[in-house]
Amino acid sequence: MKRAGVLLLAAVPVAIAATAYGLSPTTTHTDPRPTHPSAATERRAPEGLAAPAMKNLAQELVASAENSTLDWRSAYGYVQDIGDGQGYTAGIIGFCTGTHDLLVLVEHYTAAHPDNGLARYLPALRKVDGTASHEGLDPGFPAAWRAEAKVPAFQAAQDAERDRIYFDPAVSTAKRDGLGLLGQFIYYDAIVFHGSGTDGFYGIRERAMREAKTPAEGGSEKAYLSAFLDVRRATMRAEHPGIDTTRIDTAQRKFLDEGNLELRTPLVWKVYGETYKVP
Repeated sequence: MKRAGVLLLAAVPVAIAATAYGLSPTTTHTDPRPTHPSAATERRAPEGLAAPAMKNLAQELVASAENSTLDWRSAYGYVQDIGDGQGYTAGIIGFCTGTHDLLVLVEHYTAAHPDNGLARYLPALRKVDGTASHEGLDPGFPAAWRAEAKVPAFQAAQDAERDRIYFDPAVSTAKRDGLGLLGQFIYYDAIVFHGSGTDGFYGIRERAMREAKTPAEGGSEKAYLSAFLDVRRATMRAEHPGIDTTRIDTAQRKFLDEGNLELRTPLVWKVYGETYKVP
């Protein structure tokens, strides 16, 4: 669900470790402000949202908004043009043909598995990158995606790209800002939806930091997260007037108002009017 044009691999503002595909790291994001984690922050489990059970919960929360399900693994084969100007949206995190991340996923996967069923679409994917066009993709690309999504190696490739581009950067940035599990998830959902960069997640974060100090800067965690959600909600509505913002209003904001900064279960939330529960 990235906004068109905001996700360019060369501009991913985080240190990216070489993956199993054997690719080199890209540009590193640097934050000029020093951070001083609080004692409460230091007492938190170092894995944070990356702990297996919490990471699964994060995927369930995202899937409720992205795919209207808690069964996030069922979305490996999802592919559809949802009419948002980003071409085909596909897979567990909404990789898009128009926002570069789907192209990168298929390139990386093809480097390791050259005979895969999506490799023949690489020339077309490069051509439509950054646009809403389906040129060279129709009619076969959706069926090819669904077929390849049954292959465990492609599921693993989707997981790896999700982590490399979205999950790991969001969690590491949230930890630097002194945020607990809810804050880490709030950052993750924001980078999934908005992409990275100054007009995406990192821009929202910078504007929020002008409104409230992060815990790492000595501020209130709840006040900072409230400011972040305010800025993010306004950004969503500015980009798409009339957009449904319940993934914030009746999910993340609800957890924050309840003081559930560590995403303790059970959780109950609503997205698009539908209620979800995790015991």
